Amino acid sequence: MEIFTLTALLIIAAFFLIIVGMLLLLLHSLREGGKVEGGGVLVIGPFPIVFGTNQRIARDLMIIALIFMVAVVLLFLFMLRW
Repeated sequence: MEIFTLTALLIIAAFFLIIVGMLLLLLHSLREGGKVEGGGVLVIGPFPIVFGTNQRIARDLMIIALIFMVAVVLLFLFMLRW
């Protein structure tokens, strides 16, 4: 599989996951009466910037960001071997 095709598929998958997440957030807020918690991670170079509505969400997002960063490093090292 070409790297361009893989990149395009990952971008499409990311947009799909964002849309699904927003729909789930909307459905949850309608059922719970508007109480919604959330957060996000912005990665600039090797530095993740984590924000959330409470400490639990921020902690969970930091763990997820760390997992993704390790996965990216492993994929990069794997691509160097090829």
